[in-house]
Amino acid sequence: MFEWLSWFTHMENTKPFVLVLFTVTFVLIILYVFSNRNRSKRLESYKNIPFDDEDENGQSKDIKNEQ
Repeated sequence: MFEWLSWFTHMENTKPFVLVLFTVTFVLIILYVFSNRNRSKRLESYKNIPFDDEDENGQSKDIKNEQ
């Protein structure tokens, strides 16, 4: 019934299959990220989030300013 699954038990079949699977997945992710200009700009705006130290009121979140 599941004789086609025995094909995966041979390493000479599995390695190329997984390589193609990962390559196709990687290319699809890259195409998804860079295909839409608005999405690309939005993702580029996220790169500075770790350096954003102001809250929504424009106040710095530093502990020094609270004292």
